[in-house]
Amino acid sequence: MAAHLKKRVYEEFSKVVQIPHEEAPAKKLRLSKPSKSAALHIDLCKATNSTDALQYLLQFARKPVETESVEGVVRILLEHYYKETDNSVRLKIASLLGLLSKTQGFSPDCIVDDAISALNNEKSHQVLAQLLDTLLVIGTQLPESPAVRQRLIEVACKHLSDMYFGVRNKCLQLLGCLGMVDSPLTKDSEGLGTSLGAVRDVQSIISDYFGDQDPRVRTAALKAMLQLHERGMKIHEIIYEQACRLLTDDYEQVRSAAVQMVWVLSQLYPESIVPIPSSNEEIRLVDDVFGKISHMVSDGSWMVRVQAAKTLGSMLQVSPHFLEQTLDKKLMSDLRRKRTAHERAKDLFASGEFSSGRKWADDAPKEKLDSNTVNLIASGACGAFVHGLEDEMFEVRIAAVEALCKLARSSASFAEKCLDFLVDMFNDEIEEVRLESIHVLREISTHITLREDQLDTVLAVLEDSSRDIREALHELICYTNVSTKECIQLALLELLKNLNKYPTDRNSVWKCLKFLGSRHPTLVLPLVPELLSTHPYFDTPEPDMDDPAYIAVLVLVFNAAKSCPTMPALFSDHTFRHYAYLRDSLSHLVPPLRLPGSGLDVVDSRCGSGSVESAQLFLQQSLIRVSTIQNLEAPGAQDLLDFTIRDLRRLGELQTELAGAADFCATYLRCQLLLMKALQEKLWNMAVPLCLKQNVTATAAAQQILEETYKLEFLYSGLDSRQVATIHHVRLQAKALQLILTARTRQGLDPLISSCEKFLQDIESFQRLFLTELPHLQDSFVDKLLELMPRLSSCKPVELVKILQTTLRQSGLLQLRLPEQIHRATATIIEPTGESDNPLRFTSGLVVALDIDATLEHVQDPQNTVKVQVLYPDGQSHVIHPKPADFRKPGPDRHRLITQVYLSHTAWTEPSQIEVRLLLAYSSSSTSLSSSSSSSKLGWSDSIDSLPPPEAAVEGTIPFSKSVKVFIMPKPARR
Repeated sequence: MAAHLKKRVYEEFSKVVQIPHEEAPAKKLRLSKPSKSAALHIDLCKATNSTDALQYLLQFARKPVETESVEGVVRILLEHYYKETDNSVRLKIASLLGLLSKTQGFSPDCIVDDAISALNNEKSHQVLAQLLDTLLVIGTQLPESPAVRQRLIEVACKHLSDMYFGVRNKCLQLLGCLGMVDSPLTKDSEGLGTSLGAVRDVQSIISDYFGDQDPRVRTAALKAMLQLHERGMKIHEIIYEQACRLLTDDYEQVRSAAVQMVWVLSQLYPESIVPIPSSNEEIRLVDDVFGKISHMVSDGSWMVRVQAAKTLGSMLQVSPHFLEQTLDKKLMSDLRRKRTAHERAKDLFASGEFSSGRKWADDAPKEKLDSNTVNLIASGACGAFVHGLEDEMFEVRIAAVEALCKLARSSASFAEKCLDFLVDMFNDEIEEVRLESIHVLREISTHITLREDQLDTVLAVLEDSSRDIREALHELICYTNVSTKECIQLALLELLKNLNKYPTDRNSVWKCLKFLGSRHPTLVLPLVPELLSTHPYFDTPEPDMDDPAYIAVLVLVFNAAKSCPTMPALFSDHTFRHYAYLRDSLSHLVPPLRLPGSGLDVVDSRCGSGSVESAQLFLQQSLIRVSTIQNLEAPGAQDLLDFTIRDLRRLGELQTELAGAADFCATYLRCQLLLMKALQEKLWNMAVPLCLKQNVTATAAAQQILEETYKLEFLYSGLDSRQVATIHHVRLQAKALQLILTARTRQGLDPLISSCEKFLQDIESFQRLFLTELPHLQDSFVDKLLELMPRLSSCKPVELVKILQTTLRQSGLLQLRLPEQIHRATATIIEPTGESDNPLRFTSGLVVALDIDATLEHVQDPQNTVKVQVLYPDGQSHVIHPKPADFRKPGPDRHRLITQVYLSHTAWTEPSQIEVRLLLAYSSSSTSLSSSSSSSKLGWSDSIDSLPPPEAAVEGTIPFSKSVKVFIMPKPARR
């Protein structure tokens, strides 16, 4: 009985204790994460003076705040704000309130009332300005709250009369960012009237401050009006006159904002008619603005001049005669409007042929006009671009060149007129200006034809020591039209001089002559006998085919011959042989020609390789055929994969448009083939000691699959999330295979446990990254693992390995969706060519510079990912990271790497070859899918001290260019 009672007492006691025991974890969990508001309250209570309080607030600002703690922190800050007497502390608290309002997930409407009441009681102007800034942040965080917005606008209007410029600035900024935008989404007509009234009021209130005594407030008023425009409110035309007056303000910030303001009005009301002061003439508003902004090109501040020049380039609606006046320094029409002959005859008839004498001085000469009283267009607009192109600041000259380009592209007549000015800029002292003018002339080359004198000026730039300038000029000549055969002869002569002086420009010069010949076949035709040194009666000696200058001439002639069927009759016998040689060795420069006689009726076999559509269909059918692999036996399945991979690689060689997609599919199928070979029956049915050779094969296959998956992910651009998920799925299979092989080789229990834990983490990260793609991965390896995940987490390592082995062997091939726009990153090393037998000699222990010139295609962020590797004969390897300035971008998805690699070594007895190749560096943490998940967890501060450290990222490099071999010879130093 006693035992029974004792048991009952224990039962009752356990029941009594269980209730707080259930609540205890919640309390502990809450206390384990100390409240930020409590800590801040304790700190502020400890502060004995304002300096200490400011230090605590500064320390607090460096730490992140969780969303759930924000409201408590705000209350503590406001409570201390009301008690604080020091202005600097209140200023910091107001600043912190604005920062806390930006916290994601926190709605700041609860602090609007407190902030407005603090604003009404505040005496310090600086704190007032900061509080208004906080209200601006709150207003932008609550765009769907018209009541809050209206209150903030009323507060701004109330404090606009403050004597401190900072407060007026913030009030105007509030009006610009939160002023009611004209919207038809109102409930009734009364509301619509209120909305329209608010629109009108906001603009008139802001425009009142265009004449404020403080230039900073005038600037803020203009910027607030521009902010209204950006938010969709149509600015009223009536403020045009006020904005024009500000163009002559004493302060450059005001003039700069006024230029933007009048430009906006010219885009809103281009066809409005405005009167010309001191005249009975009228003019279109866009023309008037063009004249006024043209006048600003002669402004005293170079920053305003740059802005005015850039703005002129975007005014495409201006009248042609105003546009052309900007290239002429003579004042327009003596500043008078030219009267028609009819008007002049009418005046003559009305007054009589001679003076009647009845009216005093009716035949006296007209007065001399002052240019400041009567002008149809501001006198500064006359020659505005001439002034801009002759400016002392090179930034203004660049802006003027860019503006000319934009205007010339939309007007062929203006392009012809500004041609001489652009050509003159080729002689500018600043390289950047010269380069920009060359690029501009290239962009408008479709509208222009160069005369011989202009071409002479252009070709003089080929003497420039800058490689970028010379290559930009070669690109310009590719697309330029010339007028006479003398121009062709002059261009060829100067390009050959360039080739002789700078041999590294060889490929660029050849490409330039290719386009020059194909654009001007009729001009090249009369020059052929002279260019090829042929004679009607005598045989001339056969030129040397190793001469780059002779190849350049042949490239020009053969490209002209493609469009000129009479030209091959002027060729010598050796010219036909040279054509056949160049067609094979330089097929990208020499076009296919039909040449008569000697059985050389050459037709290029590469032209009829089939359409892109049929190739795409073949690619799709190949992937569908491979999807039936589950129904085949192992040998037949492997053969099918082998044949498909071979077909896809050949397809990539034939169709360059589909090369990226075909290579991608072939590499993916290669991974599947390696996996299939590694999972053969005989490997897994034998005892472990009897299958060491097969283990080695499977280990190598798993490692190769991992390398191929990194190539698939980082070497190809344009992948969608499903394709990335498919790549990660194959990588997960390879890691599972590695784990199984680790267990079979019995390297110890500790490595196996850590490998199992890491593999489970990989499964979880896969599920987190590709949650949206999991429905498309049904019945796949990872789908089966996720079903077994509770069991895998709790079982022993040996059992986990057995489950993995069974699942891996039962999982089939995951179908690859046909990629649409996939491009493979490629690199071609132009220099060094690797053809020279002359070794590069230098003293051992010292360095020698090797010039590297390479073309990169479809490389994302080359400044951070592309590296140069040098392999020495003794097995040493050096990886060099080029400087960002070594990369150029000549076109979309194309980059150019021009750099120098410094080599050094000890003395060798004979010259040996080193290998140079380009590598693409990657890091598994840089995938776009994994970076988006962590960014949303950050608090209001930029600090990331509290975030857990990321897992170790896998980093490596992928060779993506062919190796080039270079002879070098380090000589021993002389004693």
